[in-house]
Parts: sequence; structure tokens; C-alpha cells
Amino acid sequence: MKTNLKNPKEDIQAIREIMERSSKFLSLSGLSGIFAGLFALIGAAVAWFYILDSGNAKDFEYINKTAYPLSSGVGFYLALDAILVLGFALLGAVYFSQRKARKAGQLLWTNSTKHLLAYFMIPLVTGGIFVLILLFHRQIGLVAPVMLIFYGLSLVNAGKFTFGEIHYLGLTEIILGMLAGVFINQGLLLWTVGFGVMHIVYGSVMYFRHEHERKN
Repeated sequence: MKTNLKNPKEDIQAIREIMERSSKFLSLSGLSGIFAGLFALIGAAVAWFYILDSGNAKDFEYINKTAYPLSSGVGFYLALDAILVLGFALLGAVYFSQRKARKAGQLLWTNSTKHLLAYFMIPLVTGGIFVLILLFHRQIGLVAPVMLIFYGLSLVNAGKFTFGEIHYLGLTEIILGMLAGVFINQGLLLWTVGFGVMHIVYGSVMYFRHEHERKN
């Protein structure tokens, strides 16, 4: 790298960018957040209008008394709905991140990627196991809060290896999870805000801040 004697600030900025690229996963695309948010909204709509019959089956106390959530039709299809949303969201994240890395001439799988995934997956897997325990004990009303809180912890944990917006998205998810724990019957609504609306908002911010500006 050639030094710029006339403007040393540019040299310092260039060095910072090189160090940031080597230590952070910058291939994460804001479009993946928007994509995940849209699928979460679709999943929430399916859960509300078809699985929960527009709210007629949303009384968690009734569900808990009638059958184990996973063995009942409602519980099984809610779990299936959540798994499909997660699956499509992960596929979208890989696709858009791979596309961004290819355009920038960078590799997707780097040491930064490994660190990000390790820090992200530990709280996420822990939360997933805890959700299964809650379902086993018929505590379906706590599923949405736990999903939001542990997902938020995953984002905060991984935020140090990527864009700063991920850290703040994680804090937002944690706050929404706590609210969902207080207002149990509003769990699906707050889940929709967290996984749907917030993903779209933060994904849009990331896209216009880190990708759209560079194109122009």
C-alpha cells in the first residue's frame, strides 16, 4: 500500500478498512435481513389465519389442557411453520451473502465467518433446545419470548464480528422477548414484530448504508 504524504488521514482510513476486512465478516447482506423478515411475516400470517384460525385457537391455556403442543394439530403445525421460516431465512442469508462476496471478489468462508457462526450458534442452539423442553412441558406460551430472547443473544454475541447494526438488532429482539414474556397472549404479535418487521427495518438500514452507497 502506497502512503499518502499529503493526506495521512486517508492512509489511516485505508489501514482501518484492511484490518476490519480481516477481522470482521462484511459479506453479510442487508437483503438477507429483508428476505428473512418477509418470510417471517408470511409465516406469522399462516400461523394466525390458518393454524390458529384467526385467533380462535390462540388461547394457550386451552391448548395446554387439551394435548401436548407437538402432538396436537396446532402445536405440530406451529412448529413446522417456525422451522420452515428459519430454513428459508438461512437459505436467504447464505445466498445473498455469497452473492455480495462474489461481487466484491472476496471469499465467503473465512476465519471471520467461522468465528461469527460459532458465537451465533451457541445461544441459538441452546435456545432451540430450551424451546423443545418448553413444548414437552406444554409451556407453549413461553415459546415466543424464549425464541426472541435467545435469538437476540445470538445476534449480540455475533455482532462483534460483523456490522454494528446486528448488535442493535439483537438488543431489540431481547427487549421484544421480555415484553412477550409479560404479555403472553401477544406472543405471536411480538414475534412478528421481532422476526418480521425488525429484520426488514435493520436489513434496509444495512443495505442502504453499506451496499447501496457503494454502488453509487
